[in-house]
Amino acid sequence: MGNRAKETIKLLAIAAVFLAFYFLPEDWLSFGGPLAQALGLAKWYAREHVLLCLVPAFFIAGAIGAFVSQASVMKYLGPDANKGVAYGVASVSGTILAVCSCTVLPLFAGIYRMGAGLGPAITFLYSGPAISVLAIIFTARILGMEMGLARVIGAVSFSVLIGLAMHIIFRRSAAQNAQSATANLPGDQPARPLWKSAAFLAGMIGVLIFANWSITGEYHGLIRCCPTGAVASQFTGKIVERTDTQVIVRDAKGQTQVYDQALVESVAPAEGPVYMAIHKARFFIAGIFLLATLAMLRSWFSRPEAAEWVGLTWGFAKQILPLLLLGVLAAGFFFGQPGGEGLIPPEYVQMLLGEKPDAFLMSAGLSGSLWEGPLRAAWPVLTNIFAAVFAALMYFATLTEVPILQGLMAAGMGKGPALAMLLAGPAVSLPSMLVIASVIGVRKTAVYISLVVGVSTAAGLIYGWLF
Repeated sequence: MGNRAKETIKLLAIAAVFLAFYFLPEDWLSFGGPLAQALGLAKWYAREHVLLCLVPAFFIAGAIGAFVSQASVMKYLGPDANKGVAYGVASVSGTILAVCSCTVLPLFAGIYRMGAGLGPAITFLYSGPAISVLAIIFTARILGMEMGLARVIGAVSFSVLIGLAMHIIFRRSAAQNAQSATANLPGDQPARPLWKSAAFLAGMIGVLIFANWSITGEYHGLIRCCPTGAVASQFTGKIVERTDTQVIVRDAKGQTQVYDQALVESVAPAEGPVYMAIHKARFFIAGIFLLATLAMLRSWFSRPEAAEWVGLTWGFAKQILPLLLLGVLAAGFFFGQPGGEGLIPPEYVQMLLGEKPDAFLMSAGLSGSLWEGPLRAAWPVLTNIFAAVFAALMYFATLTEVPILQGLMAAGMGKGPALAMLLAGPAVSLPSMLVIASVIGVRKTAVYISLVVGVSTAAGLIYGWLF
């Protein structure tokens, strides 16, 4: 069997698995339990993230390898690049890309294998999913302005700090990676202006951004004091039910409010008219970017270059997709879907994240024992460590971390552990760990995860002490 036939079989196998999860009947998940949660999370991931998030990301990563000159990558992100430029560009990438911890993986693998320094590449890996503009706005609106500001400052500064730490710890191997990438590239790089390659990448990034332009689902309403009176109050939240007589809203604290429909002055999406207009036209805008990308491909790139692009894209896909599937299944099995229950019951998580250790001490039979005093003293540290570890293992899709934290805070979780989860959860997950290890090795991945958990824990402790 030839190599092409083997690759075709792999492609068909991946497509078959994807379609199986995409069209998995809901009735097949009615048996419940951790296995149903794992399958349900995989189905949700296949429907919500593969086609619109991962597929464009794979093509972008392939284009980086095929069309972007190694000299350009080394100039701006290489180990000898200007540190301010390299880390500055990498640390704010999330404001443009707005990707999750899994979608950023092909892009990270692409720039790393092109010779980017380990430090800037890790900074990009952390910041990509951590500082999405919409996620920051959503955090500030739902969890408070100070929490949103703390997330911005923490995500940007920690991305640079973690990247620099990885660069220092693995300085020798990072230099070897850059030398290897340079040696393995062909000597005759495409004689194409940099702006053409940048425009081509921008077109694909436009497809990625606008095809995934999401909304919070919240509404902002004005309430009159009486049927003919002036506006007296307002609400922001998700509308649970709206009838001819009443409007039921779940607010930012998770509490349900009931308003008389006759007193509702207006109800509009919380994002604003311009944002909502873009959301309604998102697929049209993404289509324009796609057509522009195809036009540039036909005009500026040769057939051999296009074939190389497709080959590199397929290389990323066949390496990453199986590992992501295993990670998503494991995350669903242990932690369940949002609102569901996996092998680890949610009440255990809430108990270990609470501001007071009483529930944990009683359940563990330690109340009144010699351990109670030391555990109470160390509880703030333990809760922040557990929050960071739990968030690093669980899979948070873009924007889902905020409502999950909203529910945990309503159940008694402190602000410190909440920030620790916000800084650790979107940046790393059990699925992404498997892929990162395949790109940079198990040892570097272990250090990276330890740094993420460590700085997130420290941030949670400081934030909890201040607020």
